[in-house]
Amino acid sequence: MLIAGFPAGAWGTNCYLVAPAAGEECVIIDPGHQAAEGVADTIARHRLKPVAVLLTHGHLDHVASVIPVCGAHDVPAWIHPRDRFMLSDPEKALGMTIGRQLLGELTVGEPDDLRELSDGTTVELAGLEFGVAHAPGHTQGSVTFGLPEAEDIPPVFFSGDLLFAGSIGRTDLPGGDHAEILRSLARVCLPLPDSTVVLSGHGPQTTIGTERATNPFLREVAAGQGAGETPAPRRGM
Repeated sequence: MLIAGFPAGAWGTNCYLVAPAAGEECVIIDPGHQAAEGVADTIARHRLKPVAVLLTHGHLDHVASVIPVCGAHDVPAWIHPRDRFMLSDPEKALGMTIGRQLLGELTVGEPDDLRELSDGTTVELAGLEFGVAHAPGHTQGSVTFGLPEAEDIPPVFFSGDLLFAGSIGRTDLPGGDHAEILRSLARVCLPLPDSTVVLSGHGPQTTIGTERATNPFLREVAAGQGAGETPAPRRGM
């Protein structure tokens, strides 16, 4: 399997391109702010053919390039219905004014072909099976994507802004809920094998085993305490 990722834009949001191998079809996950050039470079470098865009949630730093990326390759995008409104109204989603300078460089709205994700389903794209888990808390429509273990490759978990190395997503923006994100951690993350590779929306990769042992929020949830202090905001939204 080929997974090529890079941090994009002002918030350093991780964008991932996933394919069975170089030279094959691929899926693009979270083409955020200023990600289009990095996506094009990665496609050219690995000779990939995009077939879809998957969005972990609707915040601007994860979706800002979805229209140009989908348009350039004539592919659909997938998002959970509870975050769909964010594509057309990013300021309402953040509860703040973004500013004319930033909004002026964006193409706000929905791509031509937008489809909705459902909890517990599997989306088959580019010869891969992405398991979808609704994981609210950071936003109401946050989801994660999981790829099963294959041959010598451990399971892979695209956590969006649910789980980071050493922390979790912020919950102080509209639609955020700290108690809800803890429940999502318990339901979505704790059952995963320790060997699962976590590729999050911001920061370095980690594993479920490492986070189970060291992440204070996951440790609290695992211990059944179900409460913790809100983490300091990460680089993203």
